[in-house]
Amino acid sequence: MKVLAIDQGTTGTKAFTLDDAGTFARVAGFEHAQHYPQPGWVEHDAEELLSHVQACIAAAGPVDAIGIDNQGETLVAWDAKTGKPCHRAIVWQDDRTKDVTERLKSEGAEELTLARAGLPLDPYFSATKMRRIMDNVPEAQALLKQGRLRIGTSDAFFLDRLAGQFATDVTTGSRTSLMSLDTLQWDDELLKLFGIPHEVLPDIRDTTGPFGDHKGIAITASLVDQQAALFGHGCEKPGDAKITFGTGAFALGIAGGRRPPRDNSGLAATVAWRKGGSAADFALDGAVYNAASAINWARSIGLFASYGEINAFAAPSALSRGLCFVPALSGLACPHWDRNAAGLWIGLGLDTTKADMMQAVLEGIALRAAEVMQAMAALLPLGPAISIDGGLANNDYFVRFLANALNRTVTVASSTELTALGTARMAMAGAGGQTLPPLPRPAQVHHPEAPLPDEQRQRFATAVERAKAWR
Repeated sequence: MKVLAIDQGTTGTKAFTLDDAGTFARVAGFEHAQHYPQPGWVEHDAEELLSHVQACIAAAGPVDAIGIDNQGETLVAWDAKTGKPCHRAIVWQDDRTKDVTERLKSEGAEELTLARAGLPLDPYFSATKMRRIMDNVPEAQALLKQGRLRIGTSDAFFLDRLAGQFATDVTTGSRTSLMSLDTLQWDDELLKLFGIPHEVLPDIRDTTGPFGDHKGIAITASLVDQQAALFGHGCEKPGDAKITFGTGAFALGIAGGRRPPRDNSGLAATVAWRKGGSAADFALDGAVYNAASAINWARSIGLFASYGEINAFAAPSALSRGLCFVPALSGLACPHWDRNAAGLWIGLGLDTTKADMMQAVLEGIALRAAEVMQAMAALLPLGPAISIDGGLANNDYFVRFLANALNRTVTVASSTELTALGTARMAMAGAGGQTLPPLPRPAQVHHPEAPLPDEQRQRFATAVERAKAWR
């Protein structure tokens, strides 16, 4: 068996093949444009995304099945008859609906979203994006009146155009704020809260489909990129956890076959996957909005030129020297969920150098991830090691500091493409593969060398509170 995995992410689309001998090979990759029509707004051209997915399929050659992972909360609206989008895709990072979520919070609606969907009210999730398009895009309003409006996460758009299947899966449905974690179907009370008609939404299916076929090739898996990465890390039993350091940092921990209990941790309950008609596995999810995006921003303003400059620092940690950076450049996600928080440095002096500032940026991303994992550990007995991947996993200073901040062993995946690997393995399972190829061993293992003193953790916590109060 040979399958194709398409990783459709925030900044680009990549494709890899996996065969049952375990050979994992890249076949294509494309970057797409980022559109910022207003501050805080982020959009993609849905047709451009689809064209890259199609180009990946064409580049792969003969395969037995296809799996596609998606951005999670990114939203597309289109015409059921023509398949043409009526607006650019609204990306998960977009915060244009924060006034709506704040109003709903003030009205007490978050109680319902937490109880039914397991999610706090935040522009990150898809439901308010849907309502925004329906209220503000004349073409969407006309299509709704004609019974031709389709609206859903990007996976539903891809599946509709590739295979004629207007469908999503349980992992992606769980990121909308519209799916009940109890029934794993659209919830009438949530639809009423956000004003979303049931008829405009896709069917919700298992992660392993079926999702039809594209030019005779079965699409056997569709899921959120972070759940794909979780599977690619080999996390399958309760307590297994991973953090992917991409545009943002995304932590997921397996909670088992029961929905996680409600709490005030700020973590989101979500679906890890549901395979082949079996019971769903659930997970706890925590996001940090800015990880690699904070590094790229720092580079754009001239704090460093090449990534080799920030792999090691001669000085002790910036935090220990009183310099702290909160990477709230798009607000704060878990466990704070504050879109008004602002990124900031605290502790700058006349002797502060660019290297000091970059050291603080790296540490701030690690400390935000540690906040998320601390909240997760309070609810879920975590395993002895956390597996990480993504671009920042290649930064030696960052990984060592992260191990100290977590006070846990950190294993660095040997593959930088675990999202695609997880998608490929899920597609193989959906195609009937009984035994999946073994996962590669970790490339590095870092044990905590000097766990952070409490006063340093408190210093960062104080900085976070100031970031929340800044605007």
